[in-house]
Amino acid sequence: MSEAEKAAKAPRKRQPKPSWIKMRAPAGERYLQLKEMLKGLNLATVCQEAQCPNIGECWGGGTATIMLMGEVCTRGCRFCNVKTGNPKGKLDLQEPEKVAFAVAQMKLDYVVLTSVDRDDLPDEGSMHFAKTVRNLKVSAPDLIIEVLTPDFKGNEEFIGNIVDAEPDVFAHNVETVERLQKRVRDPRAGYAQSLRVLEYVKERDHTRFTKTSLMLGLGETDEEIRHTLRDLRAVGCDVVTFGQYLQPQKRHLPVEAFVTPEKFKEWQSEAEGMGFLYVASGPLVRSSYRAGEFFMKGVIEKRKQAAQEAVAEI
Repeated sequence: MSEAEKAAKAPRKRQPKPSWIKMRAPAGERYLQLKEMLKGLNLATVCQEAQCPNIGECWGGGTATIMLMGEVCTRGCRFCNVKTGNPKGKLDLQEPEKVAFAVAQMKLDYVVLTSVDRDDLPDEGSMHFAKTVRNLKVSAPDLIIEVLTPDFKGNEEFIGNIVDAEPDVFAHNVETVERLQKRVRDPRAGYAQSLRVLEYVKERDHTRFTKTSLMLGLGETDEEIRHTLRDLRAVGCDVVTFGQYLQPQKRHLPVEAFVTPEKFKEWQSEAEGMGFLYVASGPLVRSSYRAGEFFMKGVIEKRKQAAQEAVAEI
């Protein structure tokens, strides 16, 4: 074996994090209270499971991302820190009520509901998702609800189940550029399939806001990112976020590059110029990000107020 072949097969060393990647340890009375309450209700949050760097800021500021349908995902994406396995159809049927109770206790302005993939369930968990949205609308009518969903293997009936529950924002992440999909995501996921999810949401109900997220630092090129942004605008995607991919554990994909804060600003400016309603872009930005949610809350509240005024004039 040549030296080049030996080098290619050798395990790669993790790159040291640059100075701009700084994560504060979550702290504060509110953070600790919410952590204990969620533990007592056996509810998971992606904030915890995915080791989000913004958990303290979000929980302290009235935002949280709750993960439905357990902590075991039926997919095995190579970037994700969530457990992979077979949940064997197990589902907490009281979870929608538990979530409604927890959110009321948390006094949130904006909640994001996400989930593991549940390919083991007949409807892949879509009605469970929808039931949770509807319960929240009853228990907290003023709450802004965003869903961050799996792709449901592109099944439009399952996607429609959630759209019909009328979440304010429907998010689904393409995660990376087209060339890197097979390397980064589970084989059951795909670029075209994810674009179709976002497109179908708009076809089903054009008043829903759609949102997606891209991880940078996986080996993508600038032109591939531009191509992705054009594809997203072509299916009517309203909001896009850019964040730095960070390797959770040694078994996950290595970081190919740490993108500078200046480059993230450039992508924000370029995406805004393409007509996205809102763009969040930065090394520690995640798909559920408080600054973006604050902006969306303002947009949605203005839309609701305009609708109420229109009704009043009739």
